[in-house]
Amino acid sequence: MTAAVQVEQGDMPYAAGSILRGTADHVAKLNEAWRNIRERHTLGLPLHNVSGLERGLHLPEDLPQWVLDDEWSGALYGEQVRTLGLEHLGGEDGVHDVTVTNRLTAAIYAAMQVTVRPGSTVIGVSASYSHPCVRRAVRDAGGRPVDTVGLAEFRAALDREPDVSVVALTRLAVSYEALDEADIREVVRLAHERGALVVLDDAGGARVGPALLGQSRTLQLGVDLGATGLDKYGVLGPRVGLLGGRADLLAAARARSFELGSECRPVLYPAVVESLRGYSDQRVRDLVASTKNAGEILRARLGDIVENTPFIFKLTGEAIGAELNRRCGGSSAPLAPIEATATLAAVLLKDHGLLTVHFAGLPPGTSALLIKFISAQTMESVGGADRFADLIDDSLTRAARISTDLAAVRALLLGEATPDAAHAAPNARIAEPVGP
Repeated sequence: MTAAVQVEQGDMPYAAGSILRGTADHVAKLNEAWRNIRERHTLGLPLHNVSGLERGLHLPEDLPQWVLDDEWSGALYGEQVRTLGLEHLGGEDGVHDVTVTNRLTAAIYAAMQVTVRPGSTVIGVSASYSHPCVRRAVRDAGGRPVDTVGLAEFRAALDREPDVSVVALTRLAVSYEALDEADIREVVRLAHERGALVVLDDAGGARVGPALLGQSRTLQLGVDLGATGLDKYGVLGPRVGLLGGRADLLAAARARSFELGSECRPVLYPAVVESLRGYSDQRVRDLVASTKNAGEILRARLGDIVENTPFIFKLTGEAIGAELNRRCGGSSAPLAPIEATATLAAVLLKDHGLLTVHFAGLPPGTSALLIKFISAQTMESVGGADRFADLIDDSLTRAARISTDLAAVRALLLGEATPDAAHAAPNARIAEPVGP
C-alpha cells in the first residue's frame, strides 16, 4: 500500500463496497453479529473470542462494591493509575504524565487537538500506513495529513512540506510491520529539529516493541505524546486508551478530552490498575508463540493465501475474494475485499461461534482477516490449532456458496431487515475509528 493510494481512497486504506459502503453499514453489520451471538448463546452453542483483543473487565478480587463509583474510584485509584501508567509507557516522574481516555481513538484525537496547528501539515510515518483514526484526528484538528512509508519517504516529505506542525509516528503498523528503533529515533530527531511535535500511535507497539523487538518503551523514544490501548497484546482490558507524554502537553490533552466527554470514567480505574499490574513481556511472547503455531498449521492447510509477519498471520481481503471465487467455480458476485473478508468472518461467527478481529473495528482498519495474539488457552477451547484450521477451511467453502448471491451476502452481513439509516448517507463523515 503506497502513500498515494492511501490519500486517493481517503480515510480508509481500502475501497468500500456496494454492501459495506461506510461506517453506518459496518455498525449494522456489528448489530447482526451481536444478533448471531445472542442466538448462539440462547441455544447453548459455544462462543470463542479469537480476535486477539482483551476487552473484558477484570477487577481486583477484594474490591468492595461501594468503591465502584466514579468519585470513590477516582480518588482511591487515580494515583495508582498514574504510577503504573508511567511505568508501562517508560515515562519519567516530573517530566511526563499520563491520562486515560475511553478508547485509544479518543487518546489520539485529544493528542491531535492540542498539537496540530490548523492549516498545517501532519506527516504520518510507519512501515505501511497510518491507522484511519490518525487521519481523522488530524483532519478534525484542522491539519492536512500526508502519509509516508519508512524513513526515506519521511525525509522527502519533511523537505517538501513548508509547514509541518506534527509528525504522527506509528511503531507497529496496522499491517503488523514494525519500524526499527534507529529509524524511529531519527524521525524524532528530524521532527524536533524542524520544530514539529511527535505523537506516537503505539497501539500494540507499546508492548510488541519492548517484548519482541528489544526496543525502548513508548516515552523512552523521545516522543512528545504517545498512546496505547489496554485491550491489545499482553494486557487484559478494559478497552481504554492510555496517553502519556510531556507534562504540559498532557495537561492540555487531558483537559481537551474532558471537554469532549472522551475521558475514561474513573469507575474503570480499578480494572486499569489490575490490567497494568498483571502485564508481563513474557505474556506477549507466549501469545505470539501460540499464534505462530496456529498460523503455520493453517498455512499448511490453505497454502499461500495465508501470509505472515514476524508477529501475526493474515488472509488479505483480495486473497479471500479470489479463494471464494475459486471454490464456487468462478461464479462469485463482485465483492470488494472488505466484503469478502466480512463474509468469511460472518460465517465463522454464525456457524462456529468464532469472533474474529474483523468485528472489533467500525469500520475495520484493514480489509484483511487477522490471526493474532490468540492465547493457547483460547486455542484449546476451540479444539486445538488443527480444529481451528478445519473451521476456517469449512467456512471458506460455505462463504463461497453464499458469495454467488449478492442478496444472500447482504442478508448475512446486515440481516434481513436492514435499517434505512444504514443506507441513508453512505458518504457521511462519522468520527469513530477502530481497529486493530
